[in-house]
Amino acid sequence: MTTASVDVSSLQAQLRQMGVEYCIGAYVDIHGCPKGKIVPIDHLAQMAAGSERYTGYALDGLGQQPHDDEITSVPDLDRVVQLPWEPKIAWIPADNGFSGRPYPLSTRVALKNAIKKAADFGFGFNLGIECEIYLLRKGSDGSLHVPDSDNKLVKPCYDVASFLGGFEWVDKMASTINKLGWNLYSFDHEDGNSQFEFDFQYSDAITTCDRLIFFRMMAKHFAKEQGLVATMMPKPFAGKTGTGAHFNMSLSNLETGANLFACDPKDDPRGLGLTEIGYYFIGGILRHGRALCAAFAPTVNSYKRLVRQGDMTTFSWAPVFNSYGSNNRTNSVRVPAGGGRCESRNADGAVNPYLAAALVLHAGLEGIREKIDPGSPNEDNLYQMSEELRQSRGIQFLPQTLQEAVAAFASDPLVEIALGRELRDEFIKYKLDEWEAYHLTVSSWEIERYSHLF
Repeated sequence: MTTASVDVSSLQAQLRQMGVEYCIGAYVDIHGCPKGKIVPIDHLAQMAAGSERYTGYALDGLGQQPHDDEITSVPDLDRVVQLPWEPKIAWIPADNGFSGRPYPLSTRVALKNAIKKAADFGFGFNLGIECEIYLLRKGSDGSLHVPDSDNKLVKPCYDVASFLGGFEWVDKMASTINKLGWNLYSFDHEDGNSQFEFDFQYSDAITTCDRLIFFRMMAKHFAKEQGLVATMMPKPFAGKTGTGAHFNMSLSNLETGANLFACDPKDDPRGLGLTEIGYYFIGGILRHGRALCAAFAPTVNSYKRLVRQGDMTTFSWAPVFNSYGSNNRTNSVRVPAGGGRCESRNADGAVNPYLAAALVLHAGLEGIREKIDPGSPNEDNLYQMSEELRQSRGIQFLPQTLQEAVAAFASDPLVEIALGRELRDEFIKYKLDEWEAYHLTVSSWEIERYSHLF
């Protein structure tokens, strides 16, 4: 099992010249959290051949028992990153292997399998992920607080003073993203107090997913240097906007690189600038939208974000319905102004990007294969839609709890086709355990509400 097209000895020499002394082959568990062993640079060739072995039972979602043989990690040597804050270390995204073959419970492997499926159609899969993130201070009791005492506007979105209040960290993030070659093109203060967004150029799906994993780690490291906490937790505050990681997707022609979703809005009968293939792709997403939600929004906390308003003074911006529309943020799938792509807005900061991307790609390909028409785009404010109008349009609600999302995930046949039975079952097991642990926990809200009432 090999994943690189580079010569290992040449890469070793290049990395030594750059001052690298150690290499991490970093794969992810089912939650999207990076794991790995570190080897000295002299042992890179052995690691590239799968020398590093792991007891899968020690990790979440890799489907092993204590008696099973070990899994390996095989670094993708085409994608080496020298750690900006510790140049002695090279970070290398990795896949898991077992008995010399790609391991089907590796979510990165699952995405690669989906990409091969798209290639059978002649398609490449392009993905951009918008990275929203909070910069916070942790209190002695573990509570989270906005570190800048002046950042208290009810509507702080795009506020320049609030942006400058976090500039030291933001500047370090932005400059490092550009040094890494990700092409940061926009960043701002977002809708929550001390919430920021970084938008960098889309790429092929594997590259973008690798970058999201690295982004989360890098953001936390730079925040820790300042005694702060950076978090992509979906909903850290009930009264503030949640943390999205919107997936912006298109398919390309593998031979020419042309965007197969893009057309002049004048040539699109629905006026959004999307081709027939693009609409069919959306049709597939909507057919499986409730099941996909479990992967896009994979935690108990995620469903406190997917509300119209909740405890906020304004609308939440988060999707509530399994619907699509034009440049209308009240839909779960949006076609941004100018067209050429579609955006899934359910995805939040806790997403395992490989898992979600594999599933949504399979759903979109099914839509193309079966020519699923998503219907007319929704142009109005869906948050204020009447129940009668919702039903007349055939719009479903997205799941409202993790339990409901996992039930939809478990009942959808596409999930097993996309992930295989073992990975599907592992996700279900871990997420139902998470739901049960949450459900059985007695919260401070319950004590406050009920202990004096009864």
